[in-house]
This record gives sequence, structure tokens and C-alpha cells, in this order.
Amino acid sequence: MPIFVVHEHHARHLHFDFRLEMQGVLKSWAVPKGPSMNPADKRLAIMVEDHDIDYSSFEGVIPEGQYGAGTVVIWDKGQYALLDGSIGSGRIEFALQGKKLKGVFILIKMKGKDKEWLLVKKRDEYADPDFVLKTV
Repeated sequence: MPIFVVHEHHARHLHFDFRLEMQGVLKSWAVPKGPSMNPADKRLAIMVEDHDIDYSSFEGVIPEGQYGAGTVVIWDKGQYALLDGSIGSGRIEFALQGKKLKGVFILIKMKGKDKEWLLVKKRDEYADPDFVLKTV
């Protein structure tokens, strides 16, 4: 099964980098408010550059002066199953098996936008309407 990882990234502004192993790389989205287990939350997810698969285990400090300078820690990691869709179709449905994130999620590309997507948790047995994001 392919992997996913969510990096908690303390850069200029705290955000979360959501990454899915696809096509031999980690396809990546910056999620300013972080992922949510609450299906009512629609999180903005901005597609950013791909990363090498090895980056899935990265934790550390990106030095000042470099792109993304700041502290990076793994917030969650696991495997996922692609259920439907593709990046090209603008809709990806997948089931996550992580320590914090579980169940079915959808990434939906926003109409008329180049890199803006929405990350949404589907209603399933793992959905939590009282979910509160906790940083590491």
C-alpha cells in the first residue's frame, strides 16, 4: 500500500503539509488549518511541489534563508488506499490508516483555481464532529 504523511511545519506560519505517495513521489498540499476528522470542516489545501519518498521520514529544522525555513515534525503517518479519482480529474477519494487520521477523505480541486483544493473528511465510523486539532 502507498504511504501518506502529515508534517507539522512551524515556518513563518504554522501549517500542515499533507502528502500522498503517488507516481513515485509524495504529492503535497499545504493545509493552513491542518486536517480534520470533522466532516463539516472543509480545509483549504494548496498543492505545492512534489517531494521524494524519502522525505516522508524527515523531521528537523530547515535553516533560515532556505525555502520553508522552520521546524518540521511528523504529525501523522501511515498507509492509504486510493478509492477513486486522480489528480488530473480534480477529485481524489482515499482511505487513510494512520495513528490520528483514519477513514475516508476527499481532495477536491476548486473550480477555476490552479492549486487550491479542499480536504474533506467523509462521514464514516471514524468521523468526529468534536475533533480538535492538537499540535505535536
